[in-house]
Amino acid sequence: MAKTPAWTRKEGKDSKGGLNAKGRASAKAQGMNLKPPAPNPKNKKDAGRRKSFCARMSGMPGPMKDEKGKPTRKALSLRAWNC
Repeated sequence: MAKTPAWTRKEGKDSKGGLNAKGRASAKAQGMNLKPPAPNPKNKKDAGRRKSFCARMSGMPGPMKDEKGKPTRKALSLRAWNC
């Protein structure tokens, strides 16, 4: 039985939010084009990517903390992007 791609499992996810390099590589193998977060953009293109990501993710439903008081994946990714 084949394993699921790393981006869907814990080993492909970054503990600070988003995907790590292994997760992005496994997503690329499936035809996705994912780039690392751009919290401090150095050019106009990355600034637009950051602005778009923050607008989309900030509007997502769901809590910022789970029942144990820990930040959710949503909160971690917003923090990783400096939203």
